[in-house]
Parts: sequence; C-alpha cells; structure tokens
Amino acid sequence: MEPLIQVKNVRKIYRMGDEKVVALNHVNLEIYRGEIVCFLGTSGSGKSTFLNMVAGLEKPTRGEIYIGGIPIHKLNEEKVTLFRQKNIGFIFQAYHLLPMLTALENVSLPLIFRGVDKKKRNRIAEEILSAVGLKGYGNRRPAQMSGGQQQRVGIARALVGTPKIIFADEPTGNLDTNTTKEVMNLIVGQVRKHKQTLILVTHDRSIADYADKIVTIQDGNILSVTVRDCVEKEEKGEKRDEQ
Repeated sequence: MEPLIQVKNVRKIYRMGDEKVVALNHVNLEIYRGEIVCFLGTSGSGKSTFLNMVAGLEKPTRGEIYIGGIPIHKLNEEKVTLFRQKNIGFIFQAYHLLPMLTALENVSLPLIFRGVDKKKRNRIAEEILSAVGLKGYGNRRPAQMSGGQQQRVGIARALVGTPKIIFADEPTGNLDTNTTKEVMNLIVGQVRKHKQTLILVTHDRSIADYADKIVTIQDGNILSVTVRDCVEKEEKGEKRDEQ
C-alpha cells in the first residue's frame, strides 16, 4: 500500500540574526491512509513545525513532502491554499472560533470556500454539530459555550467537509481531564468512522495512547517511531469508555 503522506529528508532552519536554529533535522516519515499518528515531544521539539510543513503552512528549507503523490513543497501559495481547503481540516488548542459567528456559522465556514450553497451547508453543519453532541446549539456564539463545547464546535468545523487529513495541534491543552477524554474519544471515533488520517501534536503521553503510531521528537530529530498493536489500542479504548 502506498503511503498517503511521504516526508523525505526534510530540514527546516530559522535564521535569527546571525544565528541559525534547526527546527527539523533530516526528517523522514511515511503516514498511511486511515492512520492516527501522534507526534510526542516537549515545547520546542519541532512537532508543530512538522505539522506546519506537512500542512503547507511553511516551506521546508530542504527536502520533499508529498500528499497523495502531490508535491506540497513545490506548490505556490494559491495552489496550496486550494489543496488545504479540499483535503485538510484543523483542530486547534485555542479553538480559533470567530466570536461574532454562531456555532452553525463557524462550522459551515469551510463549506463557503468550497462554493456550497447556504441551505446545503447549513444542513451539513447541523448534522455534524449533532454528531459531536451539540444538537440545538447552532445559534449559540462561542461566549455562550463552555471550553469543551467550543472545542466540539472546532472539531465539527474540522470534520464538516470530510477532509482526507485532520491536523490536531494540542487539541485538549485547554481542557480538564474528563473533558479531554470526551473530546479525544469524539475525535478518534469520528475519524475512524470516516476512515480519515489524523495527525496529533502533543506533549501529553495520555493523548499519545490513542494513536496507531507514536513519533517521539526532540530537538528537531525523530528519536523513535512506535507502531502500536491494534488489540492493545482497542483494549485501552474500552477501559477508557468504562471509566
């Protein structure tokens, strides 16, 4: 089976005056369709830089990145933006909801860029809000919702167009322990249902337990790649549900 994402010898260097900071150092990795992959590392380890490279938000200093055979590293800003709109969803730690918009409007926003008419996008947004446990919350604005509810809106927005890849950057960093479990079970359940690829970035080992593949990163280098046994994951998932 061909990998969905191929990262080949990627290096990212930031220049700060005369100083060079190596954020990623000759990184090689393959990610397959339907995988849940977690990048585990401390702040400054390079995990968020990796996410930005693969999402096309930044260009590598050297190396190649392919998604579905498309050379993301070679696309200009217009083309990579269109690619993200069609293929990628984002879940952020800080939610990044627009405060003046309702939950329904925030969720339906990606569909506007795809040219979906208002009636259809509202229907789709209502369906996905219901799927994430927010049926009847469509007219509420972010300030009228809890942190966990806002993150559910953020998840719904990321999932609304059924993108091939979901990027989640510290998706539970602002949540308490119980809400973290609820949100992670929700994210994983939805991506499994739709056979999407999920790339998680976190410093939290408990979040890594949800992944098929754990990539430990430090100082821009991949220290290890651990592929976890499916039976082990399912058993741990059942224990979380029982709790």
